[in-house]
Amino acid sequence: MTVSKFSELGLAEPIQHALNSREHINPTPIQARAIPELLSGRDVLGIAQTGTGKTAAFALPILHRLSKGKRLRGPRNPRALILAPTRELAIQIGEEFRAYGKQLHVRHAVIFGGVNQRPQVRALRQGIDVLVATPGRLLDLMGQRELKLSHVEFFVLDEADRMLDMGFVRDVRKIVATLPAQRQSLLFSATMPNDVAKLAGEILSDSVRVEVTPQATPVERVQQNVYHIAAADKVSLLAKILSDPALSRVIVFARTKHRANRVADKLSRSGVSAEAIHGNKSQGARQRALNRFRTGHARVLVATDIAARGIDVSGVTHVINYELPNEPESYVHRIGRTARAGAEGVALSFCDPGERDYLRGIERLIKHRLTVIGDDPSADEPQHQNKPRKRSGRPWHKSRRPHGKGRSGGNSRDRQRQRPQAA
Repeated sequence: MTVSKFSELGLAEPIQHALNSREHINPTPIQARAIPELLSGRDVLGIAQTGTGKTAAFALPILHRLSKGKRLRGPRNPRALILAPTRELAIQIGEEFRAYGKQLHVRHAVIFGGVNQRPQVRALRQGIDVLVATPGRLLDLMGQRELKLSHVEFFVLDEADRMLDMGFVRDVRKIVATLPAQRQSLLFSATMPNDVAKLAGEILSDSVRVEVTPQATPVERVQQNVYHIAAADKVSLLAKILSDPALSRVIVFARTKHRANRVADKLSRSGVSAEAIHGNKSQGARQRALNRFRTGHARVLVATDIAARGIDVSGVTHVINYELPNEPESYVHRIGRTARAGAEGVALSFCDPGERDYLRGIERLIKHRLTVIGDDPSADEPQHQNKPRKRSGRPWHKSRRPHGKGRSGGNSRDRQRQRPQAA
């Protein structure tokens, strides 16, 4: 079934009102293909990167079916469970459920670690329909008998590949084992490695696969450039680039928490308003940093990869990879923070000699070479598939033309899962 407007999907009238109030008229490809399958009761395996509208792809049909059901909510017994790998993503999903379900009698709650659990427990005891959670806090509350999953009708595992990267697979299997066999399940992932495919086989039953873009390819509207530079010179280059006011809302990515803090501190001392966000920050500090960035009080947000899929801020003009990620897929998720909602964006990467292999892996994944700014010390190295590396003398901020054809928790348990990511 192919639809071009939300009005053609047969969603409940209150949901249609919410969509119209947000001026959401036309579904994205993942929404147009997944929603009809979910409304029919099918399990869905969705392959889609962040920024493609996948939250609405599962939130809208779940809200519709909950609004039509007659079973009353019970204390500690949610009817829908959505698992997310990070606090920021869980909060973002909760906000979407609130916005789309504001005219429905559907209660939701978001639980994650790093904050006092008492308000979360209070919400569970009052009875909820939709629960959005990170795995660590969810299992903690289940162990305290504050939460049961025996009445779950809808189960969503969001960002499955990130769950595996962060070491959550054992927790996910524990949670799935407590769910009723009769349920509707949805698994979303940006990539489909063998481990994710195996997990999908354990969770889904008679599922339909919905894949709307090639796996892990970059957003086509992002201009992608790279500077070859010594590691010791990265700070001065970053300060020089940020002297241009065209960089009005910037996310800078570092590989480690320590590096993110150092970069944010150096920028602040140089007069650039900057905040850092990573797994060692308390939930309050992370939310304050995001809010300052979202409202424009902070021009730069320095983040680790743990935040790459949980930051949904409009108007991000530039992404700067202060350090290249050691996993090529993370590059795609990083640059996906810009060029959202039809806009264009710029991604700048700093590559020191020790990161050359990371750069090669990224270019193999996205199937084209990043445009080099300045000198290219690797020009004498063997070229991939005889494609010459492009050089550019043009200032990077003077052109917004896309390059290439590609498209693109909290508590102690959550923090333990984040360590492999060097968040």
